[in-house]
Amino acid sequence: MEPVEPFLHAVTAQLVEQARQFDPQIVPYAEHALNNGGKHLRPTLVALAAGCFGKPSEAHVTAAVIIEMVHLATLVHDDVMDEAQIRRGSPTVAAKWGNEIAVLFGDCLFAQALKLASNFPTTEVCRAVSLATNTVCSGEILQTQQRRNFPAARRDYFRVIGMKTGELFTLACDLAAFLSEAKPEQRAALREFGAAVGTAYQVYDDCVDLFGSEAEAGKSLGTDLAKGKLTWPLLLAWKQANTTDKKNLENLIQNWQPENFEPVKALLEKYGTFAPSVAIIQKHLDQAHASLRPLPVSPGKTGLLALADFLAQQTGALAVQ
Repeated sequence: MEPVEPFLHAVTAQLVEQARQFDPQIVPYAEHALNNGGKHLRPTLVALAAGCFGKPSEAHVTAAVIIEMVHLATLVHDDVMDEAQIRRGSPTVAAKWGNEIAVLFGDCLFAQALKLASNFPTTEVCRAVSLATNTVCSGEILQTQQRRNFPAARRDYFRVIGMKTGELFTLACDLAAFLSEAKPEQRAALREFGAAVGTAYQVYDDCVDLFGSEAEAGKSLGTDLAKGKLTWPLLLAWKQANTTDKKNLENLIQNWQPENFEPVKALLEKYGTFAPSVAIIQKHLDQAHASLRPLPVSPGKTGLLALADFLAQQTGALAVQ
């Protein structure tokens, strides 16, 4: 990320400016959500993908801001549904101002992102952002429908995470290529990279919720379990478990209490779900590497490959937390 730090500073500055665009009484919510740090993975993807074709432009900065605002809107809504108290080491919007404010403010963020996208001279950006936003929200709906439903969740897990997480990673790479006037095959390669890394990242994030530490993650852990979201390690344990353990796992999730966390983790350990979860992450990161072969050597390509490698490193670090 170091080579694109000036780009990320520009994104942060524009996010600060976007926060000021809201009604004065809404600005505190916007400043809390938009200026609250974060990894800026999606803006980083925009910068690195643009770097495959030259120097990122101001248009790329704006595209990164739009995508980050859509992402932040989904987080605001996620925290309402999950009743999460902490996000990025600070109280969530819902915890600080209540669910009603959080839901409405998340809607405002979506609208502000689309308003910004409409300023481009082409409708392609607004169309792509609108379609991606629709896909992300649809993925959230599907996941909500499948809460505590092990067979359905196992069947659709990768489809759902491709929609709710992979889609914005894909959009970041795709818009960067589009604004750089990349060739169709180069744009397709970057879309594939974004989808693969996005999927790997969501499986990693699911593992953090079960195997990580709250201090390292900077957010509330166990929220997936509390809301009946069935993530890949859980689904692996359920698939492998004997009849007694399978029923036990279903009951623990169905009748969730905070004290159920340790018995669930014991079942995950019994059936060795960490290693195969890591293997799935690595499989998608290998796919991400392979997808970039059609692109010539460039600082952007080097950075994208390094980002994928860093995610692999972070995944490995979970084993010692």
